[in-house]
Amino acid sequence: MIRVFIGYDPREAVAYNVLAYSILVRASEPVTIAPLMLSQLKGIFKREWNPLQSTEFSFSRFLVPYLSDYQGWSMFCDCDMLVLDDIANLWKLRDDKYAVQVVKHDHKPSENIKFLDQPQTKYEKKNWSSVILFNNAKCKALTPDYVNTATGLQLHQFKWLGDDNLIGEIPHRWNHLVDYDPTVPADQVSLLHYTEGGPYFTAYKNCSYAAEWEREREAMLVAG
Repeated sequence: MIRVFIGYDPREAVAYNVLAYSILVRASEPVTIAPLMLSQLKGIFKREWNPLQSTEFSFSRFLVPYLSDYQGWSMFCDCDMLVLDDIANLWKLRDDKYAVQVVKHDHKPSENIKFLDQPQTKYEKKNWSSVILFNNAKCKALTPDYVNTATGLQLHQFKWLGDDNLIGEIPHRWNHLVDYDPTVPADQVSLLHYTEGGPYFTAYKNCSYAAEWEREREAMLVAG
């Protein structure tokens, strides 16, 4: 069973549902998908809102190993994404020598504001945590107490691992940063990440790969 957690923010509810559909409709193996909704994490996730966070799941993503009972593997991804490939092709890349596996971006945004007038923060390993394969048994440092109290950089820069050699790499095609990475044909991409803002926001309706997202939304609505 492929276990997927998707970050959920009520402002991007449509994006969440289109992403979930895009995963399920292409999967060749059974998949479970769970939203990381703060309303379902009461009593576990207790952090105060940080002015620098742009979504409700900025920090709750690090509860995935705990929510998985520190067993097996789990995947996390932001909701502002679209999967164009069989998720089993990513799942088979799991390597037990690592605690996590990510796309190791060198993302240095030039702007200071992104979607919904949210602050654009800049830091080392930016966007590494937007798609994560968690080897849950090796992530026991991520207790609810730690996730609730650690700094944002401690979490997103994987300081809790204590060793960057425990961070494995997955192919870049599994986290293509739309309108930051060079635009390539969609068949060369497995996962589109609308990190600057997706076509479900009016201000970004003409972003690159907007047509791919719109087609997926229409397919989901037709499927009913």
